[in-house]
Amino acid sequence: MEVKELGHLVLYVHDIRRSAAFYGEVLGWKRISPEGLPVAAFSSGRTHHELLLIEVGPNAAELPSGRRVGLYHFGLKVADSDQELKAVLEHIQAQGVKLVGTADHTVTHSLYIEDPDGNEIELYSDVAGVDWQNDPHLLLAPVRPLSL
Repeated sequence: MEVKELGHLVLYVHDIRRSAAFYGEVLGWKRISPEGLPVAAFSSGRTHHELLLIEVGPNAAELPSGRRVGLYHFGLKVADSDQELKAVLEHIQAQGVKLVGTADHTVTHSLYIEDPDGNEIELYSDVAGVDWQNDPHLLLAPVRPLSL
């Protein structure tokens, strides 16, 4: 067996309207499912859906804080240059999105945010000219402060 690609991810959310607005209006992901259901599917056009949100209601348990087993974050490539990534930063700040960190990972330049339910998301651009395929050690390079 061989994994061909990461197909999609599914998140449980407290409030489908709030989360669908975040992923659709703030992050600009195209919603492909009809409104009025307790689910919302999104796609960049690459496949039938890349993100599925399922409403579990306001009484569902919150994400545990601190070190734990499970999802840490997921990454979304949102830019092709530092200039574009800086524009993304300005956009999310204008939308009131919580920025929880930034990083220069050598292979990517990254912004870290949280969605309305506390799921961490990495918004990143690949760094041009970094040949991680021929030097995979670059993937483990020390994290440096990001300067945009």
